[in-house]
Amino acid sequence: MILIGLGANLPSRFGNPVATCEAAFSALAALGVSVLARSPWYETAPVPMSDQPWFVNGVAAVATDLDPPDLLATLHRVEADFGRARTVANAARPLDLDLLAYGDLLREEPPPIVPHPRLHERAFVLLPLRDIDPHWRHPKSGLTIDALIAATPPGQLIRRALP
Repeated sequence: MILIGLGANLPSRFGNPVATCEAAFSALAALGVSVLARSPWYETAPVPMSDQPWFVNGVAAVATDLDPPDLLATLHRVEADFGRARTVANAARPLDLDLLAYGDLLREEPPPIVPHPRLHERAFVLLPLRDIDPHWRHPKSGLTIDALIAATPPGQLIRRALP
């Protein structure tokens, strides 16, 4: 299963962060990335904590013929098309797309690293991922999704977004 994370905490030309993330699904489909399953949206405090707006986050299982480098390039192209300018780390953004896992592939270099090197530390990835696949195991550690959630660093504020 190929997994991508979606997030936004600034509006875009598509509207608020939820509308932006929804529009990203169409943009990805047009570039050969089909969404097979998707989580509900979550509202999450910025990590690390800051005074910027909360994020909307979710996870999608996708299918594509793109290899990991080409998929990451496609994700970055969609981000740019949606108005993301990469400036400083952890800046507020209208769209953030992350390649989280590419099946059971373990890849350290060249980029992208898969699974994502901080996937196991982020409640805003793990909780939505559990909604898609409650039996998922981390390809590198072998830990279950529930074990990963139990081990997340404290202080990550997250709640299911209202429909």
